[in-house]
Amino acid sequence: MKIGYSFWGFLGNGITDTPDGGRSHRRPLVDALLGRGHEIVFLQANRDLIEADDDLRNAYTFHSGTPDIDVLFLEWRWAIDGRNTTPCRTAGHTCDLHRQAELVTRYTVRRKTPTVIWDKDRQLRLDSVWRRVPQAAVCEAALEPTPGAHRLLFPVDDRLLAGADPVALARKPRDLALGYIGNQYDRDEHFDRFFAPAAARFDHLVGGKWTKTSRWPHVRFLGRLPFEAVHAVYSRSLATILMLPERYAAVGQMTQRIFEAVLAGCLPLAPADIRHVDQFVPADLIVRSGQEVVDRLSYLRQIAGTQEHADLIGACLDRLDLFRLSRQVTALEAVLDTAVDPVAAERGAA
Repeated sequence: MKIGYSFWGFLGNGITDTPDGGRSHRRPLVDALLGRGHEIVFLQANRDLIEADDDLRNAYTFHSGTPDIDVLFLEWRWAIDGRNTTPCRTAGHTCDLHRQAELVTRYTVRRKTPTVIWDKDRQLRLDSVWRRVPQAAVCEAALEPTPGAHRLLFPVDDRLLAGADPVALARKPRDLALGYIGNQYDRDEHFDRFFAPAAARFDHLVGGKWTKTSRWPHVRFLGRLPFEAVHAVYSRSLATILMLPERYAAVGQMTQRIFEAVLAGCLPLAPADIRHVDQFVPADLIVRSGQEVVDRLSYLRQIAGTQEHADLIGACLDRLDLFRLSRQVTALEAVLDTAVDPVAAERGAA
């Protein structure tokens, strides 16, 4: 089918000064859909070209109008004061929300085009009209999505999983005990409880946008790093901590940080208050306090480079099967099929 895909971000490395966690999984998902015979046209601004001078037009199709499509697929955007709620062409304005409104008005409302909303940031209100529109379906990246929504986790490329060698990863020298890449947004509680106490004891660094840090003067904040530096930081780090906003933790929504870390051999310590945490990491890596983080890091330093270390990395890689790209593409295709032809999809499932 022909998919009109709306996302606000990048397919390539993009630029440093922007939040876009989708760079780790968006392009593999798109390429897998193309590989299964679908046609994709991107409907938001070509930020790779405009902002990063990365011309991908030989590989992908971008369209600023309203081309004929079979289904509209949206990485859901929401109002951000001072950014996409301001008038067009004013300083600091981004037009993602205006463009999304244009797309859903033209396609979903007027043309009754089947529409799939991927609410990656859990910003779509529970009482949103888009959860009730017959021609629209909602996907969430959670193990326990909102009733009526479909599960679509952030995908990790099957080839990366197949190529990961736990023994080789365990043998890599690591000069940092603890590393973290990600932005501050709604993570202060986990940072206070789990990261800050360990940072007082071990070599560490934090990359990302953290604007209110005065309460942690001992923590080494580097600011935003280029996307291509993420793997390098995790490759230097023995462990990381999977810090989540409460709205993610409560439903078992894990971000792409888990596979960015594990594929670099960086062991993810996971707070016990994450729902279904045992599906994300082995029991030895679940922590309940800052002291437990300190204890686990001390233990990991003792076993670094050993077979025991490799076995832990292997156990983490096994759990990434949950996010496997081939699984997520199949799940998305099922939602797309249902949205385009719900009667046929129901008959095929019978």
